Amino acid sequence: MSSPATVAPWQMETATPVRFLDDDSRAWLQSLRASGAVREDAVARLHALLLRAARFEVARRRPTLPHLRGNELDEIALEAADDALMSVLARLDDFRGDSRFTTWVYKFALLEAAVKLRRRAWQGREVPLEPETWSLFGSDALEPDEQAEQSELLLALQRAINDVLTPHQRRVLVALALNGVPIDVLAERLQTTRGALYKTLHDARRKLRKHLDDSGLALDTWLGEETT
Repeated sequence: MSSPATVAPWQMETATPVRFLDDDSRAWLQSLRASGAVREDAVARLHALLLRAARFEVARRRPTLPHLRGNELDEIALEAADDALMSVLARLDDFRGDSRFTTWVYKFALLEAAVKLRRRAWQGREVPLEPETWSLFGSDALEPDEQAEQSELLLALQRAINDVLTPHQRRVLVALALNGVPIDVLAERLQTTRGALYKTLHDARRKLRKHLDDSGLALDTWLGEETT
């Protein structure tokens, strides 16, 4: 059995066990943790890999953003690759070997590109804070008695949103759940984090569910979260 002195840092026992690393992944980590020309070359190769991934994601989403020009898309891909590179280098110790290193880093670029494209799509657009899509929860293919029940439920939901939630919970729920604002866009506009918004959304849904349950009503298909 090897002693700790002869085992690479990423292969030593940690709170989260590291899986056996393939040769390519091990080489990447060794190069990125090196110094001088070796590290500079590894960082350059990593950036090129991330840029390819970002360009792939940008090209995949391009049909949904017809107003963006080629040079704008190239800028988004480059910015995504730059930010993904910083994230990867800062989180090398998080790599546990569950997949190949290149597969792991690829996801950073895909996420950064997707987030930046969503933000660009909403650039200059006002984030709606009032419900604009109540009709999406309705259905015309119902019997008269079912339509009446549906109208009662939606009216109860609207009242609950206005009466039960705090202004911040109402703003977050309306933007995310009703008007389809991307969560990273809302986080940027409200100068907060995605995690904080998820928590607010969860609390708002739980508060609404309890209020509606106490009233003998239920909108579980829309509230969509398990009780915790």
